[in-house]
Amino acid sequence: MRFTRAGFVLTATALIIAGTASAASAGPFPDPAPGGPLRPQEPDVTGPRNLDTITVQATRNAGRSVTIAFDRRSRTAQNTVPAAARRFVFLFDRAVRFNPEAFPTCARKTVDEQGVQACPPASRVGSGRLTAFDGTEQDVLLFNSRVNGMRGALVVIPEAGMVLEQTFERASAPYRRDHRWTLDEIVPPTPVPPAQRAGTARFELSFGATRMIGGRPVGYAETTARPGTRLRFGLWSEFVTGQTALPADTARLP
Repeated sequence: MRFTRAGFVLTATALIIAGTASAASAGPFPDPAPGGPLRPQEPDVTGPRNLDTITVQATRNAGRSVTIAFDRRSRTAQNTVPAAARRFVFLFDRAVRFNPEAFPTCARKTVDEQGVQACPPASRVGSGRLTAFDGTEQDVLLFNSRVNGMRGALVVIPEAGMVLEQTFERASAPYRRDHRWTLDEIVPPTPVPPAQRAGTARFELSFGATRMIGGRPVGYAETTARPGTRLRFGLWSEFVTGQTALPADTARLP
């Protein structure tokens, strides 16, 4: 089965407030992926208002394969530790499609019991880095997977022993006008009370890998867009304070 992810164009209002939107100042943004796995409910807590921004880069690989790299930065007006996240939903331009079925998968159980070294090498479809508020950095790995029977991915932070599950889902209205697909990432609750969880200052994550199938290169992410096309991306975010944000960026395709 071939995924042809297409998606959501930001309205002018959303573009103006991208990176600084919150439930308090601009009203909550609708959930772009309401049909995926449910996160356990937790009451909202008092905390800082996050000021998030993203930059996105698109890089061409062999054939139609591309790598899409998100770089999220989070801060507060008081320069304090940002509020922790509950969910992230990555929104991809309608010209980007995915081929998860063309890559081997790595199961959550394999990562939990044997570590990432037990995953098939070709199941790794991205990478990144997490930067804490104190500047500490940790590597991030992305593996093609199935989550609750759905096509998805595992975001693995080996040093922290953390695994975050992502699922592909069609974007809901109003986002589907310009984006057809999303990757919905749930940050599960921990024994640490929500108000005491530390948010990250920066989170980088790329989506993209290429393998040869039938003598031709096949990309985990692909596009038929022409060079110079401006691709639109967004990162819907929900925090433990109940704030939602939708920072956005465009990336020029080489």
